[in-house]
Amino acid sequence: MKNLIFKNGDKLPIIGLGTWKSKPGEVAQAVFWAIEAGYRHIDCAAVYQNENEVGAGIAKAIAEGLVKREELFVTSKLWNNAHKKEQVLPALEKSLADLKLDYVDLYLIHWPISFKAGVGFPGGREDYLTYEEVPISETWKAMQELKEKGLAKHIGVSNFNQNKLKEILELGGQSPEMNQVEMQPYLPQEGLVEFCIEHGILMTAYSPLGSPDSRADKHADDPKLLVDPVVKEIADKHKVGAGQVLIAWSIARDIAVIPKSVHQERIIGNLASANINLDDHDMMELRDIGINHRFIDGSFFTGENSPYESSDLFDQA
Repeated sequence: MKNLIFKNGDKLPIIGLGTWKSKPGEVAQAVFWAIEAGYRHIDCAAVYQNENEVGAGIAKAIAEGLVKREELFVTSKLWNNAHKKEQVLPALEKSLADLKLDYVDLYLIHWPISFKAGVGFPGGREDYLTYEEVPISETWKAMQELKEKGLAKHIGVSNFNQNKLKEILELGGQSPEMNQVEMQPYLPQEGLVEFCIEHGILMTAYSPLGSPDSRADKHADDPKLLVDPVVKEIADKHKVGAGQVLIAWSIARDIAVIPKSVHQERIIGNLASANINLDDHDMMELRDIGINHRFIDGSFFTGENSPYESSDLFDQA
């Protein structure tokens, strides 16, 4: 399998198993199946509330001799309610205890916004902290200390736009090594990708299939990437599934990709996407797909009850 390479030579397998929205009772088995199938990259986060089960799946795979810890690449993320400098280390220690690991390979600031301690998701303005109260620089300096302690081999961010990345880069010291954002053919993020390449920041695409499980409520009218005629035509041409084409699209761009599934056949099929070689014509067709859409629009963190705006999260077109 193709790897992305960090500046120190460490390798990140380009396909990982995503664990967002994977329910308790399912995710431990999914992680085990993934490792059994050949995955060596597992993407987690404290806010998913399933790291304990992810850890159980990893521990079982190690105990059964399928893999050694050092062969796995495990990512976790700092939630928005632990951005103060004294909160960052305990937050990672909690994730490590749940995951049953001594270190994570990559630790990310999940979003560039802050909540008060103990707030899972904000109910109103009083649940937020502003940039004046918790500057991103404070959180990033604490992240740098985690790397120095060896608790996180690499550090980075998630859902950061160019302006927020510049803010961190100007601090000096260890710069972000990864930016994990939504990316799929309706949202290729070309400007952000170019910026990250220029500054030596690797990228990971989440929701690569267009978040098909977010169809309820306000997402009911979203375009459906998995049945897009352009994607379907390319899938038919290569005799593969539409989801596999979308995963292969990220791989062709040298961007790590973390499709999620708790179904064994789908987990195996997603990994097989690494064998699909999209040609220049395929990539051109996907580039010219003609629809622009962000599925994870951050609206749950912005609006009249929040001090944050969409421009704090995303590059404005």
